[in-house]
Amino acid sequence: QVRLVESGGGLVQPGGSLRLSCSASGNTDGIYAMDWYRRQSPDKAREMVASISTDGIINYADAVRGRFTISQDSAKNTVYLQMDALKPEDTAIYYCGADARVSDLRIDRHWGQGTQVTVSS
Repeated sequence: QVRLVESGGGLVQPGGSLRLSCSASGNTDGIYAMDWYRRQSPDKAREMVASISTDGIINYADAVRGRFTISQDSAKNTVYLQMDALKPEDTAIYYCGADARVSDLRIDRHWGQGTQVTVSS
């Protein structure tokens, strides 16, 4: 099993910055990609924010490209999300996710518990 623990959320003013961290533990050898999703309200679907593969391929949602930066420290099994120029619409619960290959035919999806980010003056 893989356990993901997020940290770094909180309250920030518009235009401010936050850095989220996600540490993976347990059976991490099969992880080949990690990402950040967010849910802005209970009636909205979770949306992808940014993703990074173990070989460094990165993708961003259009809404955050140029403001958010995803990075990883493979030695620490940790992925980060640096969020700059935050807007009120970035307010959401942010979830860390990981895809882990268990076998040639099976990939497991893992989620963290989420961390609240609130952008408000």
